[in-house]
Amino acid sequence: MPNNPLPVVLVDDEEDILFATSYLLNSHGISSVVPMQEGRELLPYLEQHRVGIVVLDLFMPGVPGLELLPKITQGHPEVPVVVMTAAQDVETAVCCMREGAFDYLVKPVEESRFVSSVRRALELRSLRDQLGTLRSSLLSRQLHHPEAFAHIVTGNRRMESLFQYIEAIADSREPVLVTGETGTGKELFAQAIHRLSGCKGELVSLNVAGLDDNMFSDTLFGHVRGAFTGAEREREGLIAKAAGGTLFLDEIGDLNKASQVKLLRLLQDQKYYPLGSDLQRLSDARIIAATNQPLHKRMTGGEFRQDLYFRLSTHPIEVPPLRHRQDDIPLLVQFFIEEAAVSMGKQAPATPDELVTLLSVYDFPGNVRELRAMIYNAVAQHRSGAVLSMESFRELIQKGRRESFDDRGGTGGDDSSPLAVLGRFPTLKEAENFLVAEAMKRAKGNQGTAATLLGITRQSLNRRLQPQQER
Repeated sequence: MPNNPLPVVLVDDEEDILFATSYLLNSHGISSVVPMQEGRELLPYLEQHRVGIVVLDLFMPGVPGLELLPKITQGHPEVPVVVMTAAQDVETAVCCMREGAFDYLVKPVEESRFVSSVRRALELRSLRDQLGTLRSSLLSRQLHHPEAFAHIVTGNRRMESLFQYIEAIADSREPVLVTGETGTGKELFAQAIHRLSGCKGELVSLNVAGLDDNMFSDTLFGHVRGAFTGAEREREGLIAKAAGGTLFLDEIGDLNKASQVKLLRLLQDQKYYPLGSDLQRLSDARIIAATNQPLHKRMTGGEFRQDLYFRLSTHPIEVPPLRHRQDDIPLLVQFFIEEAAVSMGKQAPATPDELVTLLSVYDFPGNVRELRAMIYNAVAQHRSGAVLSMESFRELIQKGRRESFDDRGGTGGDDSSPLAVLGRFPTLKEAENFLVAEAMKRAKGNQGTAATLLGITRQSLNRRLQPQQER
């Protein structure tokens, strides 16, 4: 599992500066800092330890920073170097940048400028690590920690690529935005990211849909005693509960505008105020947000802040719908049948040969969650016989198709409709022949499945097929 955040190494011969910069970084949530007064200690330390970044003074007794800089950038190119020195001349700055310095800061440095530079350098270091991990995973096509994804049933290549990406970004402290339709399992992905992060803290979840700004602020940030009427005691918010861990914010697309501003400040500064408090608190919780809504459309309509979106989507993950991973249906069917049987104290029934074919031609607007509900319903109704009945599946699929058709208000000009194929309004007989042929095509010749798609009995379908076969 990934380790804790890599340290910032401060190299400066002035003890006061080391103390002040260490304290400054700690107060901004960067707790892992290694101070050094001797430049000669740095290179041996880099050989023995993984380091986030180096903040380097140029002019020191013994081994000066000007001599160390090229050795660091050549021997440890993955480690960004921030030069912080009193030398305020262009020639020295240009020389340092040519040698590969990430940034050049002149003492005395404004606090916000220094912290911002260190954070950007740490982000670059994290990105380099992620790219290396992702490159290795893609070349090997193997997962380093498959156990972290054991709760996600899949054999789909696109899903496995997402797992490889998650392994690459799991130990980053930057936010993750998980998008996907309802029922695709976005929270399962959040759980996998948390498991791989190596964080010692908890995974804390909050569904923000329907929360007004006061409720959101109180739930997330907490309050002090007397903050409002009825606040008789101090309450710790979920962000404090997630300290050292992960905060999962579900349905982030429904977050109201006032709360969006507060969340943005938390992401940018890693600081917050409990309600009624003037004392600012630090947060080291990693934020994972999820939504089933198209945030680009909400941004265009002014309902979701652009700056918040780009801050949240440092690491974007889009979970594919079940209809785009149909090769997973047989695995999921078997898994849910066994799970349902165990939960109900029954013996797992066998899967009908026709079931997977029937499910493969259904769009599953409710995705994996809908499939699970279908199977649990069928297992619950199963009374006798070795094979699971198909009847409940046919009923639910026909009901789902009718509701989907009603929601769309008809075919809506579908390119595969008889109207699009013929270029004119079809006769009733032409439309019937088209639908029968399309159903048989999607059912791969299985008449029972095709009849279910058409909402008729197998005998009725067979009668309609006979004239076509005679021709």
